[in-house]
Amino acid sequence: MFRFAHPEMLWLLLAVAAMVGLYVAMFFVQRRKLREFGNEELVESLMPNISHVRPHVKFGLTALAMTILVFGLAQPQFGSKVESTSTTGIEAMFVLDVSNSMRAEDIQPNRLEKAKMMLSKLIDEMPDDKVGLIIFAGDAFIQMPITADNVSAKMFMSTISPGSIPVPGTAIGQAIDLSIRSFGDPTPDVGRTIILLTDGENHEDDAVEAAKEARANGITVNVVGFGSPSGTLIPVPGSNDHWRDAEGNAVLTKLNEDMCKKVAAAGGGIYVRAGNSNAALRALSDEISKMQKGEMESSAYSAYDEKFYVLAWIALVILIAEFFVLNRKNKVLDKIKWF
Repeated sequence: MFRFAHPEMLWLLLAVAAMVGLYVAMFFVQRRKLREFGNEELVESLMPNISHVRPHVKFGLTALAMTILVFGLAQPQFGSKVESTSTTGIEAMFVLDVSNSMRAEDIQPNRLEKAKMMLSKLIDEMPDDKVGLIIFAGDAFIQMPITADNVSAKMFMSTISPGSIPVPGTAIGQAIDLSIRSFGDPTPDVGRTIILLTDGENHEDDAVEAAKEARANGITVNVVGFGSPSGTLIPVPGSNDHWRDAEGNAVLTKLNEDMCKKVAAAGGGIYVRAGNSNAALRALSDEISKMQKGEMESSAYSAYDEKFYVLAWIALVILIAEFFVLNRKNKVLDKIKWF
């Protein structure tokens, strides 16, 4: 893989192009003045040591060196150096509900944004752990596979919205099944967990059985519930109206705590209800801190190998060569019959 660390420096090529254009213009002006001075052949016979080729060669070498230096300033890099690191931690897959019911505002600013804020804080507390992200509604999708790059996890999370999954619904079981497959082969002594953030309104499948399957694979399932058990309406973005069913009735969304507790119990984890305080975050952090931590090899990544010094050396050699090219003819070399 190739890139320029500072591609904006390539704009300096315009300066080199302007210099070449100015040189060409000056050459034609000089030739015109020479013709105005007198007969070209006669004038040239009066200057036997003047070379017509060498000045062009010198300028060409200078322009070439400057072009190479510009590319060097842009800092070319190749991803040819592979590095890997090892850390001691756990593997965690965050499973985030992005169904329309997560728009409800019974938690400020709304259920989904509150869940994203909790995830962001939790990721900050897990610098040595591997994390991944799955989003789901009526279908489940891997937003980011398990990796040690926690910065990317937060970046991916910032783009999530209820429209991220086009299929409506809430398929918790499918999301858990996808999480199980996403972990890959288990690493010895490394705890693995699924952290499910949802309002528990499961309409598609058997989430409890999926949690049991996760537990059978050595993966705990922790659940964070969002919303109010008493229920609230779902606002429609950009209007003062609320979501309605096919009959035109306003849809009431409730936190299904019973479902959340059953999923957590089947998965061997804990259930906590999110509120406007950080109590749920602290409880979840305490639970994660109890998990067994083991040595993990982080995903190999390509570190960019700097190549600007190669161009710098080439430019230096060209400039040295340009220094030894004289404008005038060399009397000794002119006496040699090359052909």
